[in-house]
Amino acid sequence: MTAAHHNPSIVESGPADERVLTWQDETATAAFAAALAALPEARNAYITLHGNLGAGKTTLVRHLLRSLGVAGRIKSPTYAVVEPHEAPGLDIWHFDFYRFDDPREWEDAGFRDIFAAEGLKLAEWPEKAAALTPPADLAIHIEAIDETQRRVTLRTSTERGRRMLQHWPQ
Repeated sequence: MTAAHHNPSIVESGPADERVLTWQDETATAAFAAALAALPEARNAYITLHGNLGAGKTTLVRHLLRSLGVAGRIKSPTYAVVEPHEAPGLDIWHFDFYRFDDPREWEDAGFRDIFAAEGLKLAEWPEKAAALTPPADLAIHIEAIDETQRRVTLRTSTERGRRMLQHWPQ
């Protein structure tokens, strides 16, 4: 038996439109965020983040925004629903639909215009607004294995997402 049989792979096989990763710790989360930030397709993507409270969705967003060059305080949009950010040459909107109740809020807040504009859109708890948002280019499902490890499933159903997913081999 070789060492490969004793150590679980970091990237497991899945369908062509899905990848499963294991992040051992927050350093792995930061490395993933840096790799994602480097992808040209991410600049105009809609990325959704799924997982229980405390799974690491906001932590991933903070690492991603830092990797993209966002300076200053990065706070969760839990109460504001959306926080705009600027990186060099890039507009970013971080949504948290956890407290989203009324579809009329969508129109009143101008979210339709935001989603029609160029830039990166990140959404936590996207299922709360799913009927109103476009299909995600990349859906990131984060599951806590223990205090530090995360099982992460990347899924896509768009061409942009498929190009992004190619960065993580099967």
